[in-house]
Amino acid sequence: MDGETPTTDGGTDRQIARPADTHGLDPVIRRAEEVDYEAVGAADGLDKGVLVGEADGARNLAIRRFTLDPGATVPRHTNEVEHEQYVLDGNYTVGIGEEEHEVSAGDSLFIPAGTVHWYRNEGPDRGAFICAVPVGDDSIDLLGGE
Repeated sequence: MDGETPTTDGGTDRQIARPADTHGLDPVIRRAEEVDYEAVGAADGLDKGVLVGEADGARNLAIRRFTLDPGATVPRHTNEVEHEQYVLDGNYTVGIGEEEHEVSAGDSLFIPAGTVHWYRNEGPDRGAFICAVPVGDDSIDLLGGE
């Protein structure tokens, strides 16, 4: 159960209660032009690049950069892990729970695990954000609708 905490229903909750030791690992510097981006299949106009992740030796957090093309939509969904996000560029809409929020460069978001959320870029410019999550697998449940 390394990195997991028992829950009242007998399952486990992945969390970073005590970060994994990274002593002795080699540092990683990744240049912007070295990041490979790929389309996210469940969304229209969303690309993801892993800036630092498990393959780099990161044992606690994965840092990803997402881009939202003009007209991009990401359907309502939940994730089993929390998301910490920082908006780099653009203006776009983020739905969290029952509310929609207009976000722009410099804004920060915390989306707890299991929270319904979605994205929509109705503007003329590409949006971009950083998203940090615990390393490891994440279950994504698409809920449909927007």
